[in-house]
Amino acid sequence: MLLELAAEAGDEATAKEAEQASLAIEKAVEQMELARMLSGVNDRQNALVSINAGAGGTDAQDWAEMLLRMYLRWCERNGYKTEVLDHQPGEEAGLKSATFTVEGEWAFGYLRSENGVHRLVRISPFDASARRQTAFAAVFVYPDLDESIDIQIRDEDLEIQTFRSGGAGGQHVNKTESAVRIIHKPSGIVVGCQSERSQHKNKSSAMKMLRAKLYEKEEQEKAAQMGDVHAQKKAIEWGSQIRSYVLAPYRLVTDHRTELKIGNVDAVLDGELNELIHAYLIRGKDEAMVAGKKAAAASDPDTV
Repeated sequence: MLLELAAEAGDEATAKEAEQASLAIEKAVEQMELARMLSGVNDRQNALVSINAGAGGTDAQDWAEMLLRMYLRWCERNGYKTEVLDHQPGEEAGLKSATFTVEGEWAFGYLRSENGVHRLVRISPFDASARRQTAFAAVFVYPDLDESIDIQIRDEDLEIQTFRSGGAGGQHVNKTESAVRIIHKPSGIVVGCQSERSQHKNKSSAMKMLRAKLYEKEEQEKAAQMGDVHAQKKAIEWGSQIRSYVLAPYRLVTDHRTELKIGNVDAVLDGELNELIHAYLIRGKDEAMVAGKKAAAASDPDTV
């Protein structure tokens, strides 16, 4: 209305003010909509992200490192603080696995959309014949739990190993056995941290990772008992991917859950993930609404 009046009066200052107000309202509505979508119990929590190379040999390890950079760039673009806790380099290139923390509001709520297997198709830089190769890597996202959530971990269930860090620098971090690996024997979960010079700090970070993974395992088991889990962790290989990044013979990112396709692959790999994340969150909200209506109809035969 104000824009129309300003246009009629030829008042540029008022028109500009009205346009700014309109943009502010649009942004506020968008934030409210996102808040509705981020309604999970742990969505406000910080996040722990683990990346593991899968099928594809050296290409898969290189792909895992590309994903690490992509997520770190997304965090940087969106104002999140990150710290790499564990980094296991590959034999020739890339990495076998890496784990990092993401600190900031809604970190887990946004990044849980990235949970799953990611597929890369490209001309391999490691193939002397320059053939097209497919590589896979898995991303696992866990809430970084606060101390109020009780997860029982018995000392006798833990095998704690210490070793020299493989990080760069060649100083104290490499010369003492400051890196820590913890094996939770009942579940087989293995976590590690080598980011600090202090063995005590690395052990504390590794225990935090273990708590998060045990919590996620417990939640999955509860959901499975209720029949709410349709797919558990899959093999990191063909047929299990949530998203494909094709660099050859054409260039396209496809999210197989939302069917969203993005042609600017370079931008996505440089951390521009918000469109993909928002599409996933909207899909989840719509599915929840449909499930709620079905549940209401099942409990009340007269529901239309």
